[in-house]
Amino acid sequence: MAQSLSDPPVAGQIITVLGSDLNHQGLGLARWQGWVVIVPQLLPGEEAQVQLLQRKKSQWFARHLKTLVAGPGARKSPCILAQDCGGCSLQHLEDSLQAEWKRTRLEQTLRRIGGIDIQSPAPINNDLDHLGYRNRALIPLLRREDQLRLGYYRRGSHRIVNLNRCPVLDPRIDALIKPLKQDLEASGWPADADLHGEPGLRHLGLRVGVRTGELLITLVSATAELNGVKTLAEEWMNRWPALAGVTLNLQPRRSNTVLGAITHTLAGRDCISERFCDLQLLLGTTTFFQVNTDRAEQIVIVLRDWLLQLGDCKRLIDAYCGIGTISLPIAAAGIGVVGLEINPASVQQARQNAALNGITEASFEAGDVALLLGDYLRDHDALVVDPPRKGLTPDVLDAILNCPPKSLAYLSCDSATLARDIKRLVSDNGPYAIDRIQPVDFFPQTTHLECLVLMKRINFEAQR
Repeated sequence: MAQSLSDPPVAGQIITVLGSDLNHQGLGLARWQGWVVIVPQLLPGEEAQVQLLQRKKSQWFARHLKTLVAGPGARKSPCILAQDCGGCSLQHLEDSLQAEWKRTRLEQTLRRIGGIDIQSPAPINNDLDHLGYRNRALIPLLRREDQLRLGYYRRGSHRIVNLNRCPVLDPRIDALIKPLKQDLEASGWPADADLHGEPGLRHLGLRVGVRTGELLITLVSATAELNGVKTLAEEWMNRWPALAGVTLNLQPRRSNTVLGAITHTLAGRDCISERFCDLQLLLGTTTFFQVNTDRAEQIVIVLRDWLLQLGDCKRLIDAYCGIGTISLPIAAAGIGVVGLEINPASVQQARQNAALNGITEASFEAGDVALLLGDYLRDHDALVVDPPRKGLTPDVLDAILNCPPKSLAYLSCDSATLARDIKRLVSDNGPYAIDRIQPVDFFPQTTHLECLVLMKRINFEAQR
C-alpha cells in the first residue's frame, strides 16, 4: 500500500529533497514536511532523490541516491573515494564556491555567537593549489588476514577506507603511499591503529619540505619489536634519494593521540629542513607545522605587515608560539619577540631555529601561557595568540583583560571559539575594537577555515 503524505516518515523511505545549505561538517541540509534532512554529497540548490536512514529528534539522516537537478558549482569529485572517506567533505563543490561558503559561514558565526556584524574579505585562496597542498599525513593502518588496509576513516566511524593515493597530499608524499603499503604488507608486522589486537604498527607518517623536497617517513607503532625494521628503513633510504630519514615513533597507549613521546631514528636524520618566510626551519617527527606551507606563509606575512604598519610595535608576545613559525619572521623584521609555549620540546626547537637563522631578537619560554602572560604583558606593545581549536581558556582571557596591550592579533582555526573569545574582548566593557580581519583557506576541500583578526585598544581605563 502506498504511503500517505500525512503518514510519519520511516527508515528506508525514498523521498525527493531540495538542498538549502551545508552544515559545519559539509553535509547537505534540506527540509521536507517539517523535518530537517541531512544528506552527504547534497549541495545547496540541488534536487535529489534520497533514502531516509535514521531519525534523531527532528532530523533524519539520509543516503544520497540520485541527482535530479544539479546545484550551482557542482562537479565530479577529484578523488574517487570522496563519498566514503572522511578526510574531505567539499570536493564535489567548485573551489571558488567553497571559499565563498566559508566566508559567509564565518560572518554568520561571528554574528550569531559573538554579536559581531562585520564583512570579511574573501579568504586568501588565490592560486591553484586546491589539491596537492598537504605537506604531512598520518594515515591509520589495519592488518586483517594478511592484508594491510591503509587509509582515513569513513565519516563518523573507525572503519578505514582503503586507499593507494590521496590527491590533497603533496605529490611527493602521495607517490610514496602505494610502495610503502606494499612493503609494510610484505613485512608481516601486525597493524591496528586502534590497538585492539596484537601490538604492532598503528599509523604511517609522511612529511615533505615543500620548498626543499626533503622527505621524512615515520612508522608509528605500539612496540619497537618489528623484525627487520632497520634493514627496511635503509632500503627506503637507498630507493628514494630525497628521503632524509626514517623514524619509529612509539605510542603504546590506546588513545586518540596519534604520536607518542619517544621517537627512534632508524636511518638518516630525524628531521627535514624547510624554507619558510625566507628562513630555514627544522621539522621533526612530532613537530607541529601547518600542513599548508604556502597559505601559512601568506598569513604570517599579512600579520607581519599589519604589525609593522602600527608603527609603535617594538616588543611583542607570541603566545602558543610552537617552533617559532610566527615569532621568527616577525623578529627578523626588527620587532623584539618573546614566544610562550607549554611544550618544552617545541621551545627547544624554536630556540634551535632562531640560532640556525642568526635571529637574536626572539627569545622563548616554556610554561603555562596564562601564568607567563602576567609576567610579560605590562612591558610589551602587542600580543599574538594562535591557540588550539578550543580557543583561549578563561584564565588566558582574564590575563589579557587584566593588562591589555595596545594591539592584539588572534589567529584562529575555529570560528566558533574565535567568536566566543572576541565577544569578551570587544564587548561594551572590553578594551578592544576590531581593526581588520583576514580569513585564509588552509584546508581546501574541507569545511575548515583559519582567520586572522587584529584588534586595537580603545579603552585605556585599565591600569597597566
